[in-house]
Amino acid sequence: MSQPKKDAPPSSGTTRSSDAPPSPDAPAGSGAPARPAAPPPPSPTPPSAAPPHSAAPPPPDVRRNRRSDAQRNRERILRAATVELTRRADVPLSAIAKKAGVGQGTFYRHFPHREALVLEVYRYEMRQVAEAAHELLENRPPERALREWMDRLAAFAMTKAGLADAIRLVTSAPGGPAKPGPTPVMDAAGTLLEACEAAGAVRPGVSPDDFFLAIAGLWQIDPHEDWEPRAGRLLDLVMDGLRAGAPGR
Repeated sequence: MSQPKKDAPPSSGTTRSSDAPPSPDAPAGSGAPARPAAPPPPSPTPPSAAPPHSAAPPPPDVRRNRRSDAQRNRERILRAATVELTRRADVPLSAIAKKAGVGQGTFYRHFPHREALVLEVYRYEMRQVAEAAHELLENRPPERALREWMDRLAAFAMTKAGLADAIRLVTSAPGGPAKPGPTPVMDAAGTLLEACEAAGAVRPGVSPDDFFLAIAGLWQIDPHEDWEPRAGRLLDLVMDGLRAGAPGR
């Protein structure tokens, strides 16, 4: 009689299916609920961006030197432009830069176009004439200071005729800038007249407008002729008229 077979013991290393944890990828209907997928690990927080590197400002003495260099270059350009524009109203800007001894980049940083240069030369010359009035008053009696200043004004009017042409070229163009007024020179004339009146050297009540009307004949003299004797006689006549009726006479 045959013996009944005994169940073979489970082989070592095996796990009963009832004891095995359900697979997270087990298909639906397999009898075990699917485990939810683990969430992805959080992204690491990026380190805070370092502030951009900023160069330290140059020391004060370096900044002062740069400003001084720029001012010297500007003065050289203005002096050269005054000479060249007086000779020829349409002189090329490159010729002025060469005369001033500066590069094109330096030139155009100061004066980006012709109009800017010509108008600044005009203002520069007006300031020079005006400042001469104060210098003369510091070193001369008021009456003598006025008469010498009149000579300087005549020299400016006669020798800067080319500059006047350059001013007309840039201000008469369509859309061109307006010609700057002679305010500094008018103010200087007023200062001299006031000093002379206070000293009793000229008749009271003469205004800068009166003064410039009296010397308007200067601009009728041809600068290409021997203008100095004619200008001197005209200004002597004007000075005699200013003295007439002065309290100190």
